Amino acid sequence: MNLFQRLRNLFGRGHEENGYYPELDEEEYEVELEPVGSSSERQLFTALDIGTAYAKAMIIEVHGDSAEVLGVGHHPQSYTHMSDGIVTDIPGVIANCNKALLKAEQAAGGVIAPSAIIGIAGELVKGSSTTVSKNRQQPARPITADELEALMASAQNKLLKSAKERIAAETGYHNIEVRLTNTAVVSVRIDGQAVSNPIGFPGRYFSLTLFSAFAPLMQLGALEAVAQGLDLTLLAIVAEPYALARCLSTNAGADSGAIFIDIGGGTTDIALVRQGGIEETRMFALGGRSFTRRIATSKSISIREAERLKLSYSRGEITGEAYEEMRAILEPDCQTWMDSVELLLEELAKEELLPPAIYVVGGGSGLLDLFQKLEAFPWIERLPFSRQPIIRTVQPEMVGHITDPESMLRSAQDITPMALAYQAVELENDDSMLEQTLYHVLDTMRM
Repeated sequence: MNLFQRLRNLFGRGHEENGYYPELDEEEYEVELEPVGSSSERQLFTALDIGTAYAKAMIIEVHGDSAEVLGVGHHPQSYTHMSDGIVTDIPGVIANCNKALLKAEQAAGGVIAPSAIIGIAGELVKGSSTTVSKNRQQPARPITADELEALMASAQNKLLKSAKERIAAETGYHNIEVRLTNTAVVSVRIDGQAVSNPIGFPGRYFSLTLFSAFAPLMQLGALEAVAQGLDLTLLAIVAEPYALARCLSTNAGADSGAIFIDIGGGTTDIALVRQGGIEETRMFALGGRSFTRRIATSKSISIREAERLKLSYSRGEITGEAYEEMRAILEPDCQTWMDSVELLLEELAKEELLPPAIYVVGGGSGLLDLFQKLEAFPWIERLPFSRQPIIRTVQPEMVGHITDPESMLRSAQDITPMALAYQAVELENDDSMLEQTLYHVLDTMRM
């Protein structure tokens, strides 16, 4: 049984006869879909980023350690369908995702990819790492699989307990069902030395660092219902900050680490990577839609008009007094956003030095005011940086392992679905002993 099959057993829903599939405009989407059987030898996958502002679908084909983009589709979300990264209307989101998916299939020449990886975001998605250690009483005795599994189970229980406590503290509810979204071994060390497979090694000090992301069952269930409604086989639901960190850290700051900031429509997600391993993620509910609402309220115009005005401002099409007016309108929310970033980075630092590289992605990163806030911030004076960090907006061409021969990916808002696509590459290739043991532990723990 390969890793994909194990993931299907753990996370997958498969196809349901009573799945919701919305009506389509046949004239708009005339796609001759390639029969599933004809592509059985191809490694085809769908990456689905269900964002607050847009549903984004990407069809890819995995070739070894990289993926080729075959088709991309975007469709806007209604304000009533999503709120701060969380699904609030399942049928409405299914309809939007379906349109994005059909656009992607059309761009891919009719190719369909039922196996899907879906991203999850929102303030109640809790991702963090922990290190558990064992002082072995018989250091000359080789480490066994049972010892490794016990250490992994201890780490997972510790992370689950922490996630439940954090969610309870933020919501005021102490009995919310919490489930694992994704997990990965960050490092394994024996007497301080990193190893890729600890089985058979002697040693006294055996430690393991594990990253896990958890989310409320309600939120995960909504995404599972969306996958079912789209007739997709759900391989994994992945915390988006984790996906970004895994994808971008392969060619950005792998040695010294990096901070990744994803500015979406409803939330801003932050991931911290140190020494090539993701340590923690944080999210707060302030994204592009907050700025749109501020413009609409200040100028007494509709949300749609405010969105158009915001985009024109972001593209530099507004000048003179109108530009200064927009800048003044957005300044309070931009400062609140910067204050929130500072607060979360202070929490993530835990009084240790932060890596001197900040990478910004997401549709909201197009608002120049936010980038200017980051550039002007006194990082060294306010946070534990050894030097002024470089700040860079990530564009699609900067992302490794994802090829785009037809140049379908054009902006920073495409980075998150690219990161989810990279998860398919990792799942297809990473069948190491550590991963096999980890999924066996999860199966045993029923997490």
